[in-house]
Amino acid sequence: MAAATAVAALTMVGLAACSGEAEAACTNEVVNPDATQVTVWAWYPAFEQVVDHFNETHEDVQVCWTNAGQGNDEYTKFSTAIEAGSGAPDVIMLEAEVLSSFAIRDALVDLTEYGVGEIEGDYTEGAWKDVSSGDAVYAVPVDGGPMGMLYRQDILDEYGIAPPTTWAEFEAAAVQLKEAGAPGVLANFPTNGRAFNQALFAQAGSAPYEYDPANPAEIGIEVDDQASKDVLAYWEGLVDEGLVSTDDAFTADYNTKLVDGTYAIYLAAAWGPGYLQGLSDTDPDAVWRAAPLPQWDLENPTQVNWGGSTFAVTQQAEDKEAAALVAQEIFGTEEAWKIGVEEAALFPLWKPMLESDYFRDLEYPFFGGQKINEDVFLEAAQGYEGFTFSPFQNYAYDQLTEELFAMTEGQKDAAGALEDLQSSLEKYAQEQGFTLK
Repeated sequence: MAAATAVAALTMVGLAACSGEAEAACTNEVVNPDATQVTVWAWYPAFEQVVDHFNETHEDVQVCWTNAGQGNDEYTKFSTAIEAGSGAPDVIMLEAEVLSSFAIRDALVDLTEYGVGEIEGDYTEGAWKDVSSGDAVYAVPVDGGPMGMLYRQDILDEYGIAPPTTWAEFEAAAVQLKEAGAPGVLANFPTNGRAFNQALFAQAGSAPYEYDPANPAEIGIEVDDQASKDVLAYWEGLVDEGLVSTDDAFTADYNTKLVDGTYAIYLAAAWGPGYLQGLSDTDPDAVWRAAPLPQWDLENPTQVNWGGSTFAVTQQAEDKEAAALVAQEIFGTEEAWKIGVEEAALFPLWKPMLESDYFRDLEYPFFGGQKINEDVFLEAAQGYEGFTFSPFQNYAYDQLTEELFAMTEGQKDAAGALEDLQSSLEKYAQEQGFTLK
């Protein structure tokens, strides 16, 4: 989810809401008050409709939902509840990238003893890998962010540019646009892109972390690998030549440039179309289309993911079996997922919806009726093989942001930025008590 991806680091300050408060004042209506109640924290759009559907179709278990904040706001409250030993919900929405950060603190339940293995086949391989560690499964996947390319066909047509299919073509298109005197640029490279930047490295083969919560004291770190160096050097060249901008993502200025034609291409996750359509002042004459993400090697495409969220059961859950049932079933029907797709613009990782004719054949008026799932995002989702995050991923992203900013400011080159990132993460890991592999 876009806003979720934009949030920053985990912190340990101020608990603004607790499970007890949520139980006393559910946002939603509890249909069967005598049933077991499971408290849930989540910030999904249109989620109340999903909760209502669950409660109306379950007699013995009811969801009591609270929006405890989005991304970092929620994580802060959860962190404080962990330290206090109370105040956490039974079920919590977490982005896949922070699961290890909470699993290492013994805050999440391994769901394998509650039958989660029976639904593994309902999810893509990459989605399941993102919530698993060895034999343990720490969450149930919900939505994902397989990546593609959204582009202004009217702008590219004006300058005689074909939508690029490779990164070499992407660079050539950027040069052509600049040489033609276009008022904007081909695309933006945000130094605060976090998971976006990491996905670009991963597409070239980078696997920066080796970590298993079953052996939590050890971590392997290789962020200055050759794949990352090659990718960052590529973007450094585009930046130095003025072929792309380096605006911070998810700011008001960035949002304006997304819709006013400053960027001819928006490299986006599958939630990007929903994010784009939700922005104000969209040019009514703009012609948007979707295409696959450019590849380094068209003969051997690599699919990557940006963002995505899950439902995890916390160790503070009073009835872990009931909580596990909610985590598995709340987005486990076509009816719930139609709400998620049509009202919240979520991209499902639940295969009965993901692989349905309904989802494949959806036409998107914003994209001229294009079937963007069939054309772009379904293949991207099926091809994604998963990613291993570090147990301090938010800190790692903060450090990556600092290094990328220094590079774009000319303070260091791509190789130097990644070498400094490697050193800073190794030092931090050792300071936190990890042994480097």
